Amino acid sequence: MLKHEIIPVTLFEQNCTLFWCSETKQAAVVDPGGDIEKIIAAISKHGLTLNKILITHAHIDHAGATSALANHYDVLIEGPHKADQFWIDGMEDQKQRFGGAFAYAKKFVPNRFLAQGDTVNFGNIIMEVYFCPGHTPGHVVFFHRESKIAQVGDVLFSGSIGRTDFPRGDHATLISSIRHNLFPLGDDVRFIPGHGPMSTFGQERQYNPHVSDVAVGLK
Repeated sequence: MLKHEIIPVTLFEQNCTLFWCSETKQAAVVDPGGDIEKIIAAISKHGLTLNKILITHAHIDHAGATSALANHYDVLIEGPHKADQFWIDGMEDQKQRFGGAFAYAKKFVPNRFLAQGDTVNFGNIIMEVYFCPGHTPGHVVFFHRESKIAQVGDVLFSGSIGRTDFPRGDHATLISSIRHNLFPLGDDVRFIPGHGPMSTFGQERQYNPHVSDVAVGLK
């Protein structure tokens, strides 16, 4: 069974997520943006063995502590899609933009870039990978079909969508990613966004002012 804990990190309250397999206690951390001591404490609290780090996209609030956490546990880094390499390469520039808040951040080297149709696993858990560009060109989403739960990074939020005014962001691409890659997974799928409270795809398909059926002209 998949279990999870959301760990808000950084001054942006980014929803770093600790997922684990209840049978094996093998775990994965999605988007360790910062506050590494909080992440380590959560792993220890649940008696888990960290198996890998998963990255939705390479903005500093989602990926800033990736290198530090990977070195601490000597684990693999999987994700994002290779199209986000320029954000990884620019980690130092991102750090300078935000001053001392991300002093620990540094460039990292993924052991595996991810693409549509890939899967990631830890313990007995298999999560599907969906390529959802728009917020960044290399954004991916992780979906556990059995639990009907997804970690969507900054693609979709409760009542909102990801920004597209960053370099290589694209609004039309983001809407397409949500409508064609996420919503078909099912109205009852719960999702953990990169920031803010959880919601369901059905809730957003009905009421989200940016991407609902009404907003895109289907009703």
